[in-house]
Amino acid sequence: MSANVKIENVRNIGIIAHIDAGKTTVTERILYYTGRSHRIGEVHNGEAVMDWMPDEQERGITITSAVTTCQWNNTEIHIIDTPGHVDFTIEVERSLRVLDGSIGVFSAVEGVEPQSETVWRQADKYKVPKIAFINKLDRVGADFLGTVEMMKERLNTHPLIVQLPCGMEDDFQAIIDLIRWKQIVWDDETLGATFEAREIPSKFIAAAEEYREKLIEIVAEYDDDLMEAYLAETTIDTPKLLAAIRKATIDQKLVPVLCGAALKNKGIQPLLDAIGQFLPSPVDVPPIEGSHPESGEIIHCRPKDSDPLAALIFKVAMMEGRKLSFVRIYSGQLKIGSEVFNPGRNQKEKIARILNMHANRRERVDRAGAGSIVGVVGLKESSTGETLCTREHPILLEKIEFYEPVISIAVEPKTNADQEKIDEVLTKFMAEDPTLTARNDEDTGQTILSGMGELHLEIIISRMQREFRTQVNVGKPQVVYRETIETVSKTSATFDKEISGQRHFGEVELSLAPLPRGTGKKFMAKISDDDLPPAFIATVEKGVMESLESGTLMGYPVVDVEVRLTAATYKESLGTELAYTVSASMACQEALSKGNPFLLEPIMTVEIFVPESFTGDVIGDLNARGGKIESIEHKGGAQVISAIVPLSQMFGYSTSLRSATQGRGTFSMQFSHFDRS
Repeated sequence: MSANVKIENVRNIGIIAHIDAGKTTVTERILYYTGRSHRIGEVHNGEAVMDWMPDEQERGITITSAVTTCQWNNTEIHIIDTPGHVDFTIEVERSLRVLDGSIGVFSAVEGVEPQSETVWRQADKYKVPKIAFINKLDRVGADFLGTVEMMKERLNTHPLIVQLPCGMEDDFQAIIDLIRWKQIVWDDETLGATFEAREIPSKFIAAAEEYREKLIEIVAEYDDDLMEAYLAETTIDTPKLLAAIRKATIDQKLVPVLCGAALKNKGIQPLLDAIGQFLPSPVDVPPIEGSHPESGEIIHCRPKDSDPLAALIFKVAMMEGRKLSFVRIYSGQLKIGSEVFNPGRNQKEKIARILNMHANRRERVDRAGAGSIVGVVGLKESSTGETLCTREHPILLEKIEFYEPVISIAVEPKTNADQEKIDEVLTKFMAEDPTLTARNDEDTGQTILSGMGELHLEIIISRMQREFRTQVNVGKPQVVYRETIETVSKTSATFDKEISGQRHFGEVELSLAPLPRGTGKKFMAKISDDDLPPAFIATVEKGVMESLESGTLMGYPVVDVEVRLTAATYKESLGTELAYTVSASMACQEALSKGNPFLLEPIMTVEIFVPESFTGDVIGDLNARGGKIESIEHKGGAQVISAIVPLSQMFGYSTSLRSATQGRGTFSMQFSHFDRS
């Protein structure tokens, strides 16, 4: 946050949507019209400022969330442009965790698509107020009101139309501002930089009056003064109407809906106005809660520079070989050279540099205050989701939840030189991306990389080769299964050995029972403290949980199991942590093998957009892959097929779909749940 900007005038926002809805194009226009960029970068030319990675520019998609800052009127806007592809959903998750508001971008042609629903639910989870921008109104098949209806149906939200398009498809020329009662027209010669507010043409008056009446009626439900004025049929002035919409938006009662065509440079300046008018500043949202690391006492972090420091690292990136941590400061301030405390690791860290970010370009600043999103250099140990504070006022902010990988590939270095680099490179990638895991397969000597999808792993391999000059051979993708058991099983194990002159003794009895799908892992101690001291019960739990990381069937993690400690033998002076950890692990493994173990495989939700004439072929192919069709909807001359399909059957599906539909079919896929193979 700039030193001369009041915190009330700061907006921390994210741009969220399905892939290809136009998020990055909207962001590029915002940067151009706010003077942050001096030319418009186009995604399809690989020139977008926010898509700075080579892979992003080549593929025309956003892979990593990029942060930038710009000014509009008196408002300082920190923007995070997030990916739309489901493989990079963690980028959206951790961005929304630290944002105060968001803009949902929807294509007027496709409407509300699957990933739009996912990111919208993520924003709901973090209670992030939203405005919607319906884009691509100039495209064939655009349907503004149809998209608004889809928002109601699919997102369970209350859209508030504050703008209407003048014309649609090739006829789209301008928009009507229902609040200020003006038509806004853009000048094509200045690339939309200049625009004019005119009187509304007579042919649009009837529709504009109808929707302004609806707007006031909806907003009046959330504001008593407006309701009185509405019922009395008195004139409602614009400032009061704006204030009422702002309050309902921040309270997440309404979602203002704006419209335009970003690629044709129409609709962006009113969107910038709406960011300032409707979305909250850091002082408009409830203070974030944290807890004292030792006492567990709840602490509220007020957005004030004078309060103790509370900041969250929401992303780590390796830029030019150096670790850059992206930090949201909730209270207090960071200063260059100052010492901070990471309570999760009980470690001190030093702030070497503080940077205002503009995609991959950076500006150094001496300090950053409450409400800021900045880059920090100098943090050695601290990682994603961890808190920075002061030792005198320790606080732990809620961690960010990460997703489990569902797909794996085997990689092996091409040369001895690559062998030396591969571990170091993967360590850097895993520091950046918590949804990426790597392990060594002792049987084959290969490194097994696991991630969120084929594209996710493809990008990692590409970056290894481009950025780190590490050449690898890549095996075929493999599904990451889970294991569970079918029946209750009970077993005991004893560890009694002398190691380095000390005898270690531990004996436990465990009972394992299956749980419903999606429940996870549970541990319960059904013995008293007299049977086994509490410290050793915790040790038994540790041994059990470590054992469940690798099942007895094929070594996959075990889920949906409840483990009960039903008996234990304790011998004074002989009982050790090692003995109880090992005996618990032995008992757990034996009980797993007795419990009729079986595999669970990842099941994906797939949505396919296909021309009507190819519907039969696509459905036949899905049935052959073991898919179950859940619904078929007609939309804009095409069919939208929703299905659930095992991930193992979806490798190479994009190629099959293209050949079956003459290149006209598209699909999106996201993880749904694990189920029996």
